[in-house]
Amino acid sequence: MNWMFYAFLSAIAKGTTAVLAKIGVRDVPSNRATTIRTAVVLVFAWGIVLARGETAGLREMKGRILVFLMLSGVATGLSWLAYFRALQLAPATRVAPIDKLSLPISVVPAALLLGEPVSLRLGAGIALMVLGAALTIGA
Repeated sequence: MNWMFYAFLSAIAKGTTAVLAKIGVRDVPSNRATTIRTAVVLVFAWGIVLARGETAGLREMKGRILVFLMLSGVATGLSWLAYFRALQLAPATRVAPIDKLSLPISVVPAALLLGEPVSLRLGAGIALMVLGAALTIGA
């Protein structure tokens, strides 16, 4: 399966997450809810790694790779904590579109740090996403 299959699967799962999380944080502190979610993700991800036999080379991972993976983990943790708190305070239909602004936010560093191209078409799509998120805020 190609990257697009996984990208759409990610979008479907993430879209489902907003509704499930909104229900889950109804009567629970958002930080506790995030901790439970994180524990499930940890067990689930390690289960896949073990089932696929992808543990070889774990001890050899060091330096820059580990630093960036750990920083990514910190960013993910902050994102999840903020996301669950936002869901506790506002409707999922407002929180989820704003959360999707991660795409436009990721384009600038991807272009600057990774040298990824930014086409007119990509710029137009990002502008529409930002406009869509802005429209949901005032809905």
